[in-house]
Parts: sequence; structure tokens; C-alpha cells
Amino acid sequence: MKTITSWLNESAYIQPLSPGCQQCANGSKMVLFITGNCTSTCFYCPVSTKKCGRDVIYADEWKLKNEQETNIILEEANAISASGAGITGGDPLFVWKRTRDYIRLLKNEFGESFHIHLYTTGSVNSDKIPALIHVGLDEIRFHPPPSLWAHLNNSHIDKIITAISKQTIDVAFEIPAIPYKEKEIQSLICWAETKDIQWINLNELEFSESNAQALIQQGYHVKNDLSTAVKDSQETAMKTIHNIRLLNLNVGVHYCSVSFKDGIQLRNRIKRRAEHTAKPYHAITEDGTILYGIIQTPSNHIDSLIHQLQTKYNIQPHLLQINKIKNRIELAGWILEDIAPTLTKK
Repeated sequence: MKTITSWLNESAYIQPLSPGCQQCANGSKMVLFITGNCTSTCFYCPVSTKKCGRDVIYADEWKLKNEQETNIILEEANAISASGAGITGGDPLFVWKRTRDYIRLLKNEFGESFHIHLYTTGSVNSDKIPALIHVGLDEIRFHPPPSLWAHLNNSHIDKIITAISKQTIDVAFEIPAIPYKEKEIQSLICWAETKDIQWINLNELEFSESNAQALIQQGYHVKNDLSTAVKDSQETAMKTIHNIRLLNLNVGVHYCSVSFKDGIQLRNRIKRRAEHTAKPYHAITEDGTILYGIIQTPSNHIDSLIHQLQTKYNIQPHLLQINKIKNRIELAGWILEDIAPTLTKK
């Protein structure tokens, strides 16, 4: 019988675990938000109001001005030394040609080992999935509505999976762990087993600015004052995992907590970005933030002050820089702390 592995920040899983999830934990998976448009109206959708229903593109936190600004995508992937990308939305199939072109772009730039997974409800342009597989899509994660969880036979998801069953792609489900829906979730997992689905991801249900009112109307509450997670979502996920373990299925099941996404996935991605983009005068904190000193002075004094810093204080050129955009001098914080008392003397 399989064992339940307790993982990072209250997450847990039964093997196998998706390569995409492993990369997310390392912070090496770039999130490519490809459009906010979607044909579904999930009451729990956490997508922010600045993205939801809007045809916008983000590479992690960086917004593209237009579809052609692909350099931002490549720069961000390089900045975090990405080993893969998760394409999300909205529904990426809503703009399937854009999705296809970006998959091809990433594969051409970083090679076949660059792991790309994609989220979709499968309710739009599902006939285009083979075209995405053809250019290198590695994994597809279906997100069916809760009304289908116990009724997947002969559903549109069933037909899609049958149609791509001979394609070289990993298939998964990713759904929210809605409190007290253990029976429906277990039904979905058991059905997935009959279709040789690789794994199931259960996400802790979460309050956001865009879904808070809908969740409150449904009677949900936060689990404590320090979390945005929905009360009893974690308990539902863990009950499901324990029940599935007893059935000894082949399918892997992963519970992803809110604190895993924020405290591990996001934190590690920020740290990777800092490690790959930090300048010599930057200090990186444990959380991945960057610390450095700033000297504000009139623009006509900058050159003379730079000369003073290099001669009087013997500061090496690589430990300070003029920020022309913000009209200031930036330098190592540990050096500024030492010399600040003498700089402020009149």
C-alpha cells in the first residue's frame, strides 16, 4: 500500500508526483498567464480583477504590452533560471494560437527538457490540443466544474481524453478541495484511474479579492486570521487522500496548500530571481528581497560625490552605481552604514 508523504508547508501527496509540481516547489517554474478570458464562470475563481476577463499576458509578475513582446517572457525565464513553465489563465485554449506560438518559442529557446504544462477547462477549442502537443506541450491539467466530478462518463472531458489518449502527453486533473465534497472528489479520482490519468492536484480553496463575495454567499469562512484559505478545505483534501490511499490506486494525488504556494513556490521563485539578477552591491535576504543603500543628491552633485566615494572612502566601482532614471546613487548597504555618519556631517 502506498504511503502519504508529508511535504512542504502542510502539503502532502501520494506518489507519483508531477514533475511540474516538483519544479514549482523549487521556484523554477515560470507562470505564464496567457489570457484572462475564459468560457467558465467558476464561483471560486481566484484570478485578480486586473486579469479576470481581460486579454492580458503576464510572465510571472511582468506584464507584456502586447502579444509580440515575447522578449519579456524569455528574460523572465532566464532571470529565474526556469526549468519549465505553467501556462494558465483564464483558459489558454481561448487563445490557442498564442499558446501554441509561446510553447514553440520556449521549446526553441530552452530545449525539449523545458517542461511545459497547461491548465484548461476543455470547454473551448479542445480540438486544438493536438496542435499544442505537436509543438511540445508536456502535460495538460483539466479543470472540470464541480457538477462534473461525479459524472465524467460521456462528458466533454471524457471525449477529449479519449481523443488524445494515444498522444505523447501526461494528463492530470487539478481542482479545488471544496469543503465536504469528499465523495465527489473521490469519484473523480477513481474515474481518473480507469483512464490511466497520471495524477490529481487538490488545491486548498482560497479567498481572493475577486471571489470573496461569492465564497461568503456560499457560506465559506477563512480558516484563521492569518490565512486566506477557506476553512475545512484542507481537512477535505486530507480525508480524500487517506481514503484514496486505502484503495491503493496507481494515480498520484497531491494536496497543494495556500501556504505552499505563497511560502514555498513564490518565495523560492523570488529567491532564484534575486540570485540570478543581483548586482555586486546587492544583499539578498532569506526571503529573496534585495537590500542596498541609496544616496539622494542634486543631479549636478552626483559626479563629484561619486568621485568622493571612490577616493575618500576607497569604494570600488562595482560596489556603487548611478541610477540615471531615479537620479540617485546606489551602493552596498553595508558600506553606506559605515560611512553615513561622516557623509551627513556638514
